[in-house]
Amino acid sequence: MKFRGYFSFICLCLFPILVFSQPSGDTNYPNKPIRIIIPQSPGSATDTLIRLMAPKLTEQLGAPIILDNRLGAGGIIGAEAVAKAMPDGYTLLVGATSWMTIAPHVYPKLNYDPLKDLAPISIFAIGQNVLAVSASSPYLTLKDLVTQMKDHPNSFNMASAGIGSTSHMAGVMLTSITGSTAVHVPYKGAGPSVMSVLSGESQWVFTPMQGPIALIRSGKLRALAIGGNVRSAILPDVPTIKEGGFPAYDLRNWYGLLAPAGTPKAIIDKLNTAIVKISKLPEIKEQFYGQGSEPISNSPAEFSHFMKDETERMAVIVKTAGIKVE
Repeated sequence: MKFRGYFSFICLCLFPILVFSQPSGDTNYPNKPIRIIIPQSPGSATDTLIRLMAPKLTEQLGAPIILDNRLGAGGIIGAEAVAKAMPDGYTLLVGATSWMTIAPHVYPKLNYDPLKDLAPISIFAIGQNVLAVSASSPYLTLKDLVTQMKDHPNSFNMASAGIGSTSHMAGVMLTSITGSTAVHVPYKGAGPSVMSVLSGESQWVFTPMQGPIALIRSGKLRALAIGGNVRSAILPDVPTIKEGGFPAYDLRNWYGLLAPAGTPKAIIDKLNTAIVKISKLPEIKEQFYGQGSEPISNSPAEFSHFMKDETERMAVIVKTAGIKVE
């Protein structure tokens, strides 16, 4: 009995030491490679921007970054993989408008909730959408195009990167706000949608600037308008939709980093600090501007609030368009 009492006394004395000396699971983070899942194909805007950031993340965090393209269902497959991953900071997601704020309203059987199953770290870029027509098109301004679409309902093909894509939403918002109509022609990605305008299959496309910027600069495509509420530094001579007479229009692309819900706050904060530093680097600014995007950062709380607002806004657009994917 005396031995048992003595042993209990020793355990009680050691208990605080054992508890407080245990590693928290995030104090030495990261100590192995970090996998970032990209839900789009190589060469897409999402893929290009995170690949520009990856070497800087390695420098800031001191761990290798593995980039993993998980394609399918407009980004849903990749997002779902991260939502169900271990919340230890070693599996992250590149989030964007399509699979974070549009998908919940388009896919009734989505297997993840972007607002509950993923933890925001920081937005790292904002990209502009550009309304483009072929250089041989007779339409020189936004007003020209809208007037003709109103005069000839459903006579114009509107290309997009797919049902529920950002380019689809951008086009739907344009026809809705301008009171015009167009036939939606979805393609498998931004590249084919832009090529359809070049070939004459479609009359116009509203797409992330990263894709068509080279074609616009070479004179093969004509940019009629920018989707954001301010002009782009990349195409400063191209007016916004707002300047074209439709002040309610504002749709930009955002790209951010997220982790599985439940990831320790210390890890989220460390990743956020890294993105904040990277977004201010002159070389990153130059590289991002060259892709038609602007590097930015915000806090996890600000990112969360932004996603909630955007999800509500996209709900209105999707309902207006009557989009559903079974």
